Amino acid sequence: MKLMQILTASAVAVTLGLPAVAEVKIALDSPPDLEKSGTYMWAHTFAEHLKANGMDAVEYERNSLGEEAERLDQASQGLLEVSMSDAKSAGTLDGTIFGASMPYFFDDIEQLDKALYEGGMLDKINEGTTPKGVRILDVVMTGTPSGIFTIEVPIRTFDDMKGVRMRALDEVQINTFENWGSKGTIVSWSEVPNALQTGVAGGYINPAFVPLTYGHTAFINYFTNAQMNASVRVAIASEDWYQGLSEEERKVVHEAVAKANKANRDLVSDDSAVLRQLEEAGIEVIELPDEERAKFREASRPIYETMDMPEGALEAWNAAVGR
Repeated sequence: MKLMQILTASAVAVTLGLPAVAEVKIALDSPPDLEKSGTYMWAHTFAEHLKANGMDAVEYERNSLGEEAERLDQASQGLLEVSMSDAKSAGTLDGTIFGASMPYFFDDIEQLDKALYEGGMLDKINEGTTPKGVRILDVVMTGTPSGIFTIEVPIRTFDDMKGVRMRALDEVQINTFENWGSKGTIVSWSEVPNALQTGVAGGYINPAFVPLTYGHTAFINYFTNAQMNASVRVAIASEDWYQGLSEEERKVVHEAVAKANKANRDLVSDDSAVLRQLEEAGIEVIELPDEERAKFREASRPIYETMDMPEGALEAWNAAVGR
């Protein structure tokens, strides 16, 4: 309904020969929680900087402007200025972005950032997406690096994964779990609570804040702080909108991205508070020993070759981290 009102208002303005409302719509992808949600911290910081510098930025609730595919389509057509979106959607335009989510490929978030911003990988991703109408403004961390949540089986070693059926986001995670000796079943996010409570799935991979934010603490019992990869999403923008900005407006947008990036990284740099909240909610927090984490890393290496990335992308990611 909100989207229809926006489009109708713009059409009326064109008909009457008036300028359309210069509102920068920002589609959120999570509840507006500045303490737990990395993507909301990014979006809100970005919006506040735009507003402080004369640009009319408005935040729209999660899915109020459409779901992932719809928002990507709207951005590519110039109907939506900015969206907090998943990397999978952006990957339909250029699969190079999938490299940012490779399990155990990066030592830490700092190494991923080095590849993106010093190694030129964000520019390389945009070489593939901007001709299709979408600019990746930034790669955004949803929270601290992903770990393993389970209901019945505590994951204290690599071998503990054997036979556990995990909720998978996509075929990449299915492949990941198979390489770890477990099983995966694709379940949409809205169906996750039911899947976990009925035994369809025995756990999932996510940053530590997720069950706290989405109300899953009643049926999850264990969290293994496996730090398998950064849980990334992307801040996408309409390329038409971006190219239509004045030089001064574009400067403001770049400043807003830099400020939002810092706020996001500051939020996800320390997991002590969220781990404490998990324990207070009755979830046992398990720290994975280095030798066990090394087993996960070794078992994950074959996955990199199967990622749906264009030719040469894996080599580019390796070069960007100095391998």
